[in-house]
Amino acid sequence: MKKRILITGAAGFLGSHLSDRFIKEGYHVIAMDNLITGDLKNLEHLFPNPDFEFYHHDVTKYIHIPGKLDYILHFASPASPIDYLKIPIQTLKVGAMGTHNCLGLAKAKGARILVASTSEVYGDPLIHPQTEEYWGNVNPVGPRGVYDEAKRYMESITMAYHTFHNVETRIIRIFNTYGPRMRLNDGRALPAFIGQALRGENITVFGDGSQTRSFCYVSDLVEGIYRLLLSDYVNPVNIGNPDEISLKDFAEEVLSLTGNTVKIIYKPLPVDDPKQRKPDITKAKAILNWEPTINRSEGLKNTYEYFKSLPPEEWFKQPKEFASSK
Repeated sequence: MKKRILITGAAGFLGSHLSDRFIKEGYHVIAMDNLITGDLKNLEHLFPNPDFEFYHHDVTKYIHIPGKLDYILHFASPASPIDYLKIPIQTLKVGAMGTHNCLGLAKAKGARILVASTSEVYGDPLIHPQTEEYWGNVNPVGPRGVYDEAKRYMESITMAYHTFHNVETRIIRIFNTYGPRMRLNDGRALPAFIGQALRGENITVFGDGSQTRSFCYVSDLVEGIYRLLLSDYVNPVNIGNPDEISLKDFAEEVLSLTGNTVKIIYKPLPVDDPKQRKPDITKAKAILNWEPTINRSEGLKNTYEYFKSLPPEEWFKQPKEFASSK
């Protein structure tokens, strides 16, 4: 019988690419999403496939999956500041209650679970690059704390289920990732820069642009997730591209790619915005034999071509409005 895998947050950017990968690998994929930030357009090409099924469900509610389950990928969560600053309580709930429900399901089914943590657990880091042993510099009561602390709690409860209940768990810490199916209006640097360029607007850089990011192309990230899930390693692993660039230089790369002649303008840096972000991927190389293969030039071109192919009305779409947090 085919292996069965549940992917939460499956209608999102990463979840949809993971659904594609596990279908390709011969799994039966059960996709779950409450569609707060996800979009069924990311999955519609899979609906005719008999090895794919979709559950419209909120993981903070009790999860029931009939039949056997071999693996769970827990990727349900808002992932961009524009989302989690608007729905802070749902963000905390999916990291806490949603993770608790997924771990309970893994325990009941005897399934292995991989949870999607983030480089944001390092906060505004005081060491550079960031290794998995670094405990982080996070402001729990700042505006970003709802996301950062939700992910830190996710790691803690995941490890507790591993040590106390012997659940097979894996923890990935995801650094900045980009590629097709990102939302142009999700507020993160790459889609924001490209969206502004497509609309002929000036590109907005927050702060003086000296803060750095490291961008990993989505296919590289998916490969790292796949290898980590099937590995025997239970402690957190950084997956990201260590090719670091300042946001000012990155904005100039986007301008060069698009051939646009708009200007770069600067606005105040948001509260607790990290000044540096670069993964130490020594563990991923040694344990998973993984490292990124897509350089930023190639990845940016692919992503720009995807955004450019969208209907022009998508270029001007405003960020989602959410119901009040409960």
